Order: sequence, then structure tokens, then C-alpha cells
Amino acid sequence: MTDVIVVGAGPAGSAVACHLARSGLDVLILEKTAFPREKVCGDGLTPRAVQELVTLGVDVEEPGWFRTSGLRLVGAGRRLEIPWPDGSLPSYGLTRTRRDLDELLVRRAVKAGATLQEGTKVTGPLLNRAGQVVGVTTAAGEQHARLVVAADGASSRLSVALGLYPRRDRPIGVAARRYYRSPRHDDDLLGVWLDPAPAGYGWVFGMGDGTCNVGVALLRTPHADYRRLLSRWLTTLPPEWGLTEENATTPVRGAALPMGFSRQPHYVPGLVLVGDSGGMVNPSSGEGIAYALEAARLAAETIETALARPTAGQRERAFQRYPAALKTANGGHFTLGRAFARAVEHPHVMRLATRHGLSHPALMRVAIKILGNITDPGGHRAPDRLAAALSKITPVS
Repeated sequence: MTDVIVVGAGPAGSAVACHLARSGLDVLILEKTAFPREKVCGDGLTPRAVQELVTLGVDVEEPGWFRTSGLRLVGAGRRLEIPWPDGSLPSYGLTRTRRDLDELLVRRAVKAGATLQEGTKVTGPLLNRAGQVVGVTTAAGEQHARLVVAADGASSRLSVALGLYPRRDRPIGVAARRYYRSPRHDDDLLGVWLDPAPAGYGWVFGMGDGTCNVGVALLRTPHADYRRLLSRWLTTLPPEWGLTEENATTPVRGAALPMGFSRQPHYVPGLVLVGDSGGMVNPSSGEGIAYALEAARLAAETIETALARPTAGQRERAFQRYPAALKTANGGHFTLGRAFARAVEHPHVMRLATRHGLSHPALMRVAIKILGNITDPGGHRAPDRLAAALSKITPVS
């Protein structure tokens, strides 16, 4: 009997395993692949994500990290630079490939005391007579646990096996990325283009290692031809950046963006959802890692408290607080993001927002900070106070 089984060793799974192992719990991580492995991502980490990495004890000063100072928005012939906020969060962001980041995080969890089994595919949940999850099944047999954490990504076969399907009223987008050798690799602003497509954007993120992570995200059109869109958009960028076929170092790869708490509930008896399995991607920005790491911390706090309770009823009541904690943290932001994604799905709205927004820099900075949730949580500046107020009064579902 293990205390906690974590299915999936992405950022969410490894982070929750690390937190739990540090607290003294017996944690088993089951990962279907072997490290190092690729994951499709923009590789851009906001200060919110950096803060969670620091909390995990990750050394963000060591080689391999590239620091960023903010965002550069481009659209309708205009551009606007937005520095990361200073205050309670780090004043910088980071980039690092998911190939490196995911292995770094899972090794940290192992160092904290978790056990990692690579190449282990979970085939389904293990249930008791009451229908409560009490472990998982694998090709090697049954693995029992006091709690299971589903961190198995957007498809989350473990969740689906329990009848937890994505909500149809929540957006599921798509992102595609490719790495290129480019002189832009040391640009310390995350470049975001607002006009490749309605309800979508393009990005060029410097990795600081001679390459750029380049891609497109579509926030409400998961079946679009993202390869064609990426190829067409790249032809509009300056040729001296070298974003051409001969400078590509990887193929084009795509992935789903499960957004706005698209799969709920985030807790059923015996099972907790974290990261992409629970649709924890911001609907207005496509950012997921910061929310995955934050959910991992909230889940770990809940699990530690619950498993310390003496009776089954007390433990269950403690577990039930996890979904509420998630919604308190980000429910308002995600509701605003869903409304934004629906609005900019219409081409004329997207063009109008881009053209007029970038021509009013002060207004655009406030809007981007609120929608992207890159305000200072404890800040006293107007955008910080407005973001906090909006998140409190916005209905959460």
C-alpha cells in the first residue's frame, strides 16, 4: 500500500510528488515514457511559474535557464512592450525546453523521496466495492494507494475511465511549435503576434542557446490546419531571423490545449486531478505550466491535511476542499479568459481589438496583465487591484 500514486510525470505530476515526498508521504510516480522525452510547449515560464519553481527548490540560477524581462506584443503594424510586474513575484521569467524541464522536475521529486517507475502504462483505475478509487492497474498488475493523482495530460485516460469527460462548454484549443536556429535566440522579450488568425496568436521565444521556440496557438479551433497556419505566418516575419526550413532543428509538433477547467470535478473519491488532466490552461493566453505547478501545490497541501485525519469521513471532507481552492485561486481569471476567447473568435472583433488596443498602450497593458494573470497578487497598483477585484466578482463555474 502506497500513500499516493501519481500517474504522469509532467510538471504537475512531478511537482505534486515532490511536495508530498518532502512531507514524508510514500509517493509512487508512474510514467508511461522514459526520460528525457519531448513535450509540445512554448517553453515560456512567467514569473508566476518561476515562483512555483523556487518554492520547489529549483535552482533557477544554474546553466540551462534563459531569463526574460517581459512581453512584446505585435499586431496591426504596431508593437507594445510589457515588462513583467515587480513585487511579490520574481521580476523575471524564464525559458527552458520541456525536454529539460520535465526531467529536472521529476529528478527533484525522486531526490525528495518519491519512487519513479518509467515505461509503466496505467491501464485503468482500481475501484473498491463502493466505487472509490483505491489504486491503478498496469500491465504488471495492481498498485494500491490511499489516493491517486491523475496528472496524465489532456487526454487523461484515467479520468475518462471514470466517466470524467471534458465539458462541451469549455474551449479546447491547439498549439504547434518548432525549434529554429536564429539570431533572435537571445531576445529577452517573449514575442507574441496577435494577428496570425482569429482567436489565435503566434510566438517567437528565445531559448538563449542559439535556437528559438516558434509556434502558433488557436484558442477555440482545435481542428484547424496548424501546420499550414504556422508556415503561412512565418513568411510574414523578417527573413534575417532565419526562421526557414533549412534552419529548423525539429519537426512541427502539435498538442491540445485543455482550457478553463474543461474537465470537472477535480476530485472524486480517491482521485485528484492536476494540470492538463483538469483543463488548467488559461483560455486567453494558452499558458498552462504556472497553473499546473500551482494546482500541484494546492493538491499537495490538501492531500497532506486529509491523509493526516484519523477517520474516513474527516479525510473525505478535507479532500472535498481541493476543487474550491482551485476555483478561489483561478476560477475568476478563467471565466474572464473564456469570455475573451469567445469574443475574439470573430475575425472583425480580433482585428478591432488588436488595432485599437495596441494604439492605446496604457489600456492594452492593463488588459493583457489581467487576461494573462500576470499582475502582482499582493500589489497595490491599479492593474493589480483591478485584477484582484475582477477575479473576486466574476462568476466561477
